[in-house]
Amino acid sequence: MTSTAQRVLIIGGGFSGMSAAIALRRQGVQVDLVEIDPGWRSYGAGISLGGATLRAFSQLGILQDFLREGWASDNVAIYTPEGVKVGEIPTPRIAGPAVPGGGAIMRPVLARILARATRAAGTDVRLGVTFETIEDLGDEVSVRFTDGQTRRYDLVIGADGLYSKVRQTLFPEVQAPKYSGQAVWRAVLPRPPEITTAVMWVGGDVKPGVNPVSNEEMYLFVTEHRPVNDRVDPATFVDHLSGLLKGFRVPLIQRMCEQISEGAQIVFRPLEGLLVPRPWHRGRVVLIGDTVHATTPHMASGACIGIEDALVLAEELGRHAETEAGLLAFQARRWERCRMVVENSARLGEIEMTHGSKEEHGSIMRETHMALAQPI
Repeated sequence: MTSTAQRVLIIGGGFSGMSAAIALRRQGVQVDLVEIDPGWRSYGAGISLGGATLRAFSQLGILQDFLREGWASDNVAIYTPEGVKVGEIPTPRIAGPAVPGGGAIMRPVLARILARATRAAGTDVRLGVTFETIEDLGDEVSVRFTDGQTRRYDLVIGADGLYSKVRQTLFPEVQAPKYSGQAVWRAVLPRPPEITTAVMWVGGDVKPGVNPVSNEEMYLFVTEHRPVNDRVDPATFVDHLSGLLKGFRVPLIQRMCEQISEGAQIVFRPLEGLLVPRPWHRGRVVLIGDTVHATTPHMASGACIGIEDALVLAEELGRHAETEAGLLAFQARRWERCRMVVENSARLGEIEMTHGSKEEHGSIMRETHMALAQPI
């Protein structure tokens, strides 16, 4: 079936936007992508990925690139702050029997993989450009850009992230992202031979973990309870992150503490969440990814559900001759899955901050992993 959406604009060149471009180009759709950053950079250290994300990579055709440039492994090992192993979180091999159930990669590396695939698919990419105005004309959308051009499209996809300008323009009534009370620190460190899968030390106000991102490196992530979302001076990053780990007597954590330096690519991020009520579209403009469902990283699934959005949107637009019908079908398939990830991740954070039920925490983790393993 041929959709009426044959000329599509994607605003935002992050993981969701690039995935949408790749998926739509495979259907022969003409795709323009504009990204406000002229360097098309991806900030951050590592990113942990579950089996559902690897399954999505397979659909996009980038799984082998990930396996070559990142790190794949099975299960997540859980330890107490004293270093006693208390169990493992299983990660089913849902991307295929030969593909481990999870993994990690440096964010800039994943961004490069997706950017290569986006351009190779034939997307018209314009960097250092965003929109000035969006005018829905009923049967098409007129967009004026910051480079002076005006173009018309059958559909516009807003994929410009947590602080989306598209969302603010189309949905001004939506509340701003909400601070969770936690923040996460990330850093890149040498990978010791014994770290071959994700490891977390849970049970205290500070929750550290590590995940390999390559043969040589791993990334450290440390979740901290911060009741107030105040600014942290980057000049204090090394001392602050080291200080968070000094109370741990685990030898590996002590070694990591000594390795934290200016060269460790330290990133500090207050954790915020957002779940925009349906509908996620107005007229011929639709929102995907963090623009409508930004989640804290407790389930390591924020990138996953954004990339899945892109795949499902392309699939439903291809199934329906009318764009409106495709957009409604897209939202019907995505709402419950995305709501689950956002709300369950937020609840895990609440349990950690209040020292709540370990049984509830474990149950939410298991049930969410099982749900994410289901087809999208």
